[in-house]
Amino acid sequence: MADGEPSYIDYEAFLDPDFSPASFANSLVVATNNATDTPLDLSTPLSRVLFDLQEIDTHIHALTTKSALPLLTHTRDQTAAAGRILKEAEEQISSVTQGYERLEREVLRKWEAADEARVAAEKSLATVRLARAVARCLSLGRQLESQLAEIGGLDATAPAKDDYRTLERAASTIVSLRRMFSETAVGEEGHGLDRVKVIRTLRGELVIPAENMVKTRAQQAIGRFTMSTIASAGAGSQSQMSYKQARDARARLVSAVNILYLLSPVPKNVSSATFQPDLLLSTLQGYMHTAISSSLSNLTRALSMLPTLERTLSDLSARCQDIFALEAILSNLRPPSHPLFPNATTRTGEQTEPQAQAPGKNNLLQPLLSALDTSSLPSYFWRSLASYLTARVQEIINRGGVSARTLRSNRDRIKKEIKDCVLRGSQLPTSVLGTEKRLGVESGTERNWEREAAVMVSSIASVLDRQ
Repeated sequence: MADGEPSYIDYEAFLDPDFSPASFANSLVVATNNATDTPLDLSTPLSRVLFDLQEIDTHIHALTTKSALPLLTHTRDQTAAAGRILKEAEEQISSVTQGYERLEREVLRKWEAADEARVAAEKSLATVRLARAVARCLSLGRQLESQLAEIGGLDATAPAKDDYRTLERAASTIVSLRRMFSETAVGEEGHGLDRVKVIRTLRGELVIPAENMVKTRAQQAIGRFTMSTIASAGAGSQSQMSYKQARDARARLVSAVNILYLLSPVPKNVSSATFQPDLLLSTLQGYMHTAISSSLSNLTRALSMLPTLERTLSDLSARCQDIFALEAILSNLRPPSHPLFPNATTRTGEQTEPQAQAPGKNNLLQPLLSALDTSSLPSYFWRSLASYLTARVQEIINRGGVSARTLRSNRDRIKKEIKDCVLRGSQLPTSVLGTEKRLGVESGTERNWEREAAVMVSSIASVLDRQ
C-alpha cells in the first residue's frame, strides 16, 4: 500500500504478534449477529473475510507491478554478489585443498611411516629386553647348576658334600632368580618371562627343587647344631671340642642362618629395616621347641628312674649350652646382604641399610627374642621347661609305686642336682669363648642365673614338698 493511501483494512491488527485467528473470527461473528439468533448467520463474516483477502491480494499485485524493476534489479545484484562470493569461496577451498594435499604428502604420510618405525622399534626393544632377561635367567640357572654340582646336585641318592658356603651362594642365586620371576609388571625387568617356555621349565625343574633342597639342608644344619663341651657318656665329664670342630660348627650355623634369611619370603613394599625373616625365625623357634620338648621327656623319664638322672641332667646342661652358644653366635651375626635390599638411601638421604640402626640391635638375635617374647634364650629354655615339668612330676607322684617313693625320699638331692644342672648349663661352652667372647659376649658366669635355677627347683619342689 502506497504511503498516504487510505485502506479500511486494519493492518496493525493483522501484524500484531499476539494476533489470534480464532479471536478475530469470533469478533466478526459477534459483530454481525445477535446473541439470541438461532442459527447464526456465518455468510456475512465469511464474505467480510473473503473481501479483505481480495483487497490484500489486489494491493500486493499493485505493489509488485509498480516495483517490478527495482525488485528485478535488486535480485540481479544479489545474484551477482552471490556469484562473486561463490567464486572467491571456491578459490579459497581449492587453496585449502591443495594445502591439505601437500600437508598429507609432506607430513601425514611421513608420520605414518615414522609411527610404523616407532612401533617396530618399541617391539624390538621389548624383544631385546626380554631376551636380556631370559639370558640373565639362564646365566643364573647355569650358575645355580654349577653351585649345586659342588654339593652333590639335586639327586637325593648322591652323597651330599658338607659345603655350606656353596649352599649360601646357591641361596643368593635362587633369590636373584626369584626376583626376576616376580618382577613381571610392565616396565620391570622380568616382564614377559612367564610366557617363555624355557623359563617356566627352568623354574619348575631347577629353581624350585633347588630352593627346597637348600632350605632343607639349612634347616637340618640348625637342627643338628651343637657346641657343648659336656659329654653324655659320664656324669659331669667333659670333652673339649677342638678349635677346628668349633669353627666348622659355627660356620655351618652361620651359613644356615644366612641361607634361611635369604630364602625367607619378602613382602612387597617392605624395607630391610622392617623385614622379618619368617622362615629363619620359624626354624630357630622349632629348634628351641624341640630342645624343650626332648629335654622335658628325658627329664621326666629320669625322674621316674633316678639312676639315670645324673646322665640326663648332664645332657640337659649340654643342651642349654648349645642354646647359649646359639644366642652368642646370633648376637654377633649381622643380617647378610640381600639381593632384594640393595644399598640405597631414603628420599632425605638417610641410610636405610642395617648399618644405620642402633649398635647392638643390628643382629639376628633380636628378631628371635622378640618372636619368643624373652630377653635370653637360656632363660626361655629353663622357664619353659619348668612350666611343663610341674605337671609331669605330679603325674609320677599320682601313679605312686617305687618311682614316687624314690622321688620323695631323694627330694633334697634332686633339688641340688637340678640347681647345679641349671648353673652348669647356663655357661657359654669353652669352644665358643675363643671367638664370641672377643666380640663382647658374656660367658654366663657374669650373669646371675639363680632365678632360673630357683624356678626349675620350684617346679619339682612345689609337688614333692606337699607330699
